Amino acid sequence: MTMNDYRPEHIPADRIAFDIDGVVADTMSVFIRLAHERFGLTRLTRDHISCYDLRQCLGMEPEVLRELICLTLDDEHTLQAPPMPGAPEVLTRLAAWGPLRFVTARIWPESITQWLHDTLPEVPAGYIQVIATGAPEAKLAILAEMGIQYFVEDRIETCRHLAQNGLRPLLFDQPWNRAQGSDGEFPRIRSWEQLRQWVLPLSGDFR
Repeated sequence: MTMNDYRPEHIPADRIAFDIDGVVADTMSVFIRLAHERFGLTRLTRDHISCYDLRQCLGMEPEVLRELICLTLDDEHTLQAPPMPGAPEVLTRLAAWGPLRFVTARIWPESITQWLHDTLPEVPAGYIQVIATGAPEAKLAILAEMGIQYFVEDRIETCRHLAQNGLRPLLFDQPWNRAQGSDGEFPRIRSWEQLRQWVLPLSGDFR
């Protein structure tokens, strides 16, 4: 059995938190759509995004890339992002065990918090906690202060940083975290249904 097939023995529902972009929100689909519509880059697909640092793998003009990132993360387009398949259903069920905690490297939390309220209408507003750190490296201190043991994240460098400091990251599978050398480092979440099986049954949520 490889590490990617490994199922943690126990993930308490009240000890897990989530990144948002690339894990809960399919933000990259907005990026790709804008690249097609605004700049005519119609050949761009998700599979071209083979690394987290877009400057290294897309070969775009820096000005174009900066504009695309700013557009993708602005208030208007944040609210247009579709959720990752299965995320709303699993998160809604997880909320039965307590507040949902989200820690994002975004600078401003307002629009993505509104997106979560819109995406999870059955979850009470007070049960959605969003902390924006402004930088991936700042997530560690926040998660430790919150008493979080497990964190679902799509940036492999962040997973490494958390693991080196005693947390247990779960790598949410995306093309940009499949580079050679990353296989087997962390349990890999390939779908929200897989995550549901790892967390909810162990918290008393039996089908």
